[in-house]
Amino acid sequence: MVAWFAGLFYLPRLFVYHAMTEDKTGLERFKVMENKLFYGIIVPSSVVTVLTGIWLWIGWGFYGGWLHVKAFLVLLLIGYQVWCWYYMWKFSQGKNRNSHVWYRWFNEVPVVFLILIVILVELKPF
Repeated sequence: MVAWFAGLFYLPRLFVYHAMTEDKTGLERFKVMENKLFYGIIVPSSVVTVLTGIWLWIGWGFYGGWLHVKAFLVLLLIGYQVWCWYYMWKFSQGKNRNSHVWYRWFNEVPVVFLILIVILVELKPF
């Protein structure tokens, strides 16, 4: 889970720098960095996180409304990951239309997810 979030924190930060870059060498370097981060860290760690979460839910019998909310937040986080992939694809095609400022705000989304998920897991409010 930590590796997944680390990747989701860092990838949009790379988008910030990628959007600010104008030279061809820099643009190509960011494409390589983004792909290695996404396919080398984010995807494998997200798969492991989801599989261990399912194992805990089913195998250990965790229950409660908080767990359903957490599962929904994890699904939304997977959607955010797909959204990141979409922006990687746009950058690879040279079709990025967002500014570095936009990506700075986009970079804050996983922080909200992390805070909500940790609160749910620690407090189990319902």
